Amino acid sequence: MTASSRKREANLQSPISNLLTLVGPTAVGKTALSLHLAEALDGEIVSADSRLFYRGMDIGTAKSTAEERARVPHHLIDIADPDEAVGLAEFQDQAYAVIDDALIRGKLPLLVGGTGQYVRAVVQGWRIPRVPPDAGLRAELEAEAEREGHEALHRQLACLDPTAAKRIDPRNVRRVIRALEVCTITGRPISEQQGKRPPPYRIKQIGLTMEREALYARADARIEAMVAAGLEEEVRGLVDAGYGWDLPAMSGLGYVQFKPYFEGEATLEEVVEEIKRATRRFIRHQYNWFRPSDPAIQWFDAAETSPAAIESVVKTWLDENTL
Repeated sequence: MTASSRKREANLQSPISNLLTLVGPTAVGKTALSLHLAEALDGEIVSADSRLFYRGMDIGTAKSTAEERARVPHHLIDIADPDEAVGLAEFQDQAYAVIDDALIRGKLPLLVGGTGQYVRAVVQGWRIPRVPPDAGLRAELEAEAEREGHEALHRQLACLDPTAAKRIDPRNVRRVIRALEVCTITGRPISEQQGKRPPPYRIKQIGLTMEREALYARADARIEAMVAAGLEEEVRGLVDAGYGWDLPAMSGLGYVQFKPYFEGEATLEEVVEEIKRATRRFIRHQYNWFRPSDPAIQWFDAAETSPAAIESVVKTWLDENTL
């Protein structure tokens, strides 16, 4: 156990160490519900959406407005510039810090997001190797994958860490490279450095879902609203500021689709249609992380359940801890 985790457990040995989590796909209504619950339950919102980390990327990420953030304290939004990396380990450390601070002040932390990996890292207490990225090594491995194919890179991992190789799809070059990076730098297989240690919280997970075609229609409407609100100008401003398309932030949904448009190879209408298609793929990917069959999550149909009804469920859960 690290010194920080020992301190966290010492500070949180009380009957009020509750953590509420709200998950679900993009455009399902998490923002509105999180504001309702936070205001009703004296809570603070902790973002677990990796797209919200970056300053200057507001419209395309559907970031909470200044007015919404004035209503309820928000955390882990606008914590990096688009050319800065926020790794999973760094996010986990920051999330635990703001959750603990909220609990110590008697507030209910509400972890909200659509990035399944980030939510689970906090809720399940993933042990994440604290190995900073090595740009040179990554470039070498990426060049090797390009030259010899992703299967060759995966075979290399299988020799160094068979356990990790079994878990990682050979086509997921980014994860294969990260596993090789950790192995090379530390001299130990990444699989030996991973695991789970649940945090000292009493956790309630709420999930919002919706009939798929209705959700797609909501996502399409939101994209049209983003364009009307100035999404093109936001992306152009980032490009003009020198942020390249190869950055993780700029390669994200709602941004990278503008690249052919700015290069004169696509119309704005084509860009909008591609964002809609990519958003639907993203929603399907999110449902791979947040499955309605997951017993750890209590699911609600956003089209049929009122915020007040969900608030009542959460209040009942909170009351159970005071009996």
